[in-house]
Amino acid sequence: MNSVRTRTCAVAATFALTFAGALTLPANANAPRSAAATTAPAATSAPAARAAAAPRWKARPAQYPSTTTVKDLAIPMSDGTILRGDLIRPVTASGAVVKKKLPVIVTITAYNKTVMAGGSMGLGGADASYLVKRGYLQLTVDARGTGSSEGIWQAFAKRENKDAGEVMNWAHRQSWSNGRTGMSGPSYMGISQLWAASARPKGLKAIFPQVPAADVYRDVVASGGQIDVGFMPLWMGLVTATGVIPPAVTASDPRSGVVALLSHLSGALTFTTPMLVTALLGGEPAFDGPFYRERSPIEVLKKINVPTFLVGGEFDLFQRGTPLVFENLRKRGVPVRMIYGPWDHLQGSSGADVVKAGHGSISELQLRWFDRYVKGRKDRRLDKEIPPLTWYEQGTGRWRSGSQWIGKRHKAVSFSLSGSAANMKPGGLTRGKARSGTASVYPIPVAGLCTRSMNQWTAGLPKLSGLANPCLENNALNDAAGVTFDSAPLRKPLSFQGPLNARIYASSITGDGMLSIAVEDVAPNGTVTRLTGGWQVLSHRALDRKRTRFLDGQILQPYHPFTKAAKKPLGANQVGAIDVEIFPTGARIKKGHRLRIAVQAFDIPHLLPTIPDLPGTLTVLTVHNSAKYRSRLTLPVIK
Repeated sequence: MNSVRTRTCAVAATFALTFAGALTLPANANAPRSAAATTAPAATSAPAARAAAAPRWKARPAQYPSTTTVKDLAIPMSDGTILRGDLIRPVTASGAVVKKKLPVIVTITAYNKTVMAGGSMGLGGADASYLVKRGYLQLTVDARGTGSSEGIWQAFAKRENKDAGEVMNWAHRQSWSNGRTGMSGPSYMGISQLWAASARPKGLKAIFPQVPAADVYRDVVASGGQIDVGFMPLWMGLVTATGVIPPAVTASDPRSGVVALLSHLSGALTFTTPMLVTALLGGEPAFDGPFYRERSPIEVLKKINVPTFLVGGEFDLFQRGTPLVFENLRKRGVPVRMIYGPWDHLQGSSGADVVKAGHGSISELQLRWFDRYVKGRKDRRLDKEIPPLTWYEQGTGRWRSGSQWIGKRHKAVSFSLSGSAANMKPGGLTRGKARSGTASVYPIPVAGLCTRSMNQWTAGLPKLSGLANPCLENNALNDAAGVTFDSAPLRKPLSFQGPLNARIYASSITGDGMLSIAVEDVAPNGTVTRLTGGWQVLSHRALDRKRTRFLDGQILQPYHPFTKAAKKPLGANQVGAIDVEIFPTGARIKKGHRLRIAVQAFDIPHLLPTIPDLPGTLTVLTVHNSAKYRSRLTLPVIK
């Protein structure tokens, strides 16, 4: 054990010094690499396919030159709680407010509508005035217990989700509304749209969620069974901080403002803080169950029947969840589009780079979608010009298109881990006969700091800050915190798109620990590009096969219960099959490059074990591969 401690401390010291130095260097974190590329089989290059087509759709010009805002409208809920909303209306060139009844686009936010109106690092999505100047109204509503709204915020609790449908019915009935409504907004505001649409309110014709979640436990709260400490405290702190700002409504309605502020303070003390503490102490919020089912839109997607335009990110907090929303709606025949790009959460929320997909800017896409489905304007070219699925292909920098998330154009291809691996000495990754071997993965608690994962699970704040970090472009240093398995240089390109699975046979002295897996592209010059990743706690290895996705008989997307009842450590040094869900992506590894799977035991600052689980996590993991223990990576390869 002394040698383990010495080695762990040495690698940790190297990481700390390198990471500190990296923060002083200029870099363009997460910048997509462009390269000359050949077209992937059975995948269309979206912009190129339209180049020779007829002139594309053009956005209609603004009808009105300016807007005005009516602040803090009272929106009563069925339980007597008053929510508050700001209404943006168009103004004519003469300065008159347009009184004509118009369709209403609604956004429900937990980030304080007054703060958002002043700029919010892209968290508010597209500029609302763009649509208003083209004949829409924009209603932005503070969610229950936030901003100027009364009540206690409980993060998509049943009552708040009911509010979403009631807000839409209220907007439908107002004198300034023509009865036709839509919804827009990213992140929390995107999730609110799914809850509202599931209530099927009168007049709701279309929604436009950017970077929404599907299953909040698996998507972000506890990926693989450990607690997210990178984003969750930041997010809950943001909602709490913007909630305790004296409500803007206090100026016009002091009583309502005081009631709202007191309820917000109560929520911070009775919900936000206790939930975080209880989760870290290993209480109920550390496990999946009724609390998270109540808050996960995936439970009600079957009720959504309105046209939906989704924006998702390959490095987003909801990298896993947004495609599940698309897939559910697509299978049921609901008109749906998804653009899935190389974006972190803040990038996906702002939508600034959506234009690179070749279908127009985020504002133009919203106008086109709402004109077609909310206003009912004819647009016969929409189906031809915007395919159901548009996704960014890492490795080539190309945009691809398709009609299904996972379908007939995919086949399951597995690469087996081969031979032994040690720090700085990769094992093999092969489609042929594998050699037997083992690898020791040491518990190095700085693994993850020098990787794209660090930026992803802090919502993109490191990149936004402008602080240099070459680790976001080259994962080689982080790989030194564990072991790697590399394929031989590829003889031909390998294209895959969708979720992946790593079945790793592992053991440890404590019978627990976490596998942090990265799937990577190793260039001939040694640059290592992290494509995606996944995590799995050994004691949460139980598999629900009915909810697990298979492709060609192979597990492609495992589903683990993550309940207290299902949790069971292995015996000391007992070998177990651990299916690690690798979050979805799209990539093409070029000829001459290598496919790599990297294994670590931590992913900081993303995940930490609960306090009771910490001792069992500080152990050496052993990865096994042999004829008996066939550890392997399975990819959805494009035929």
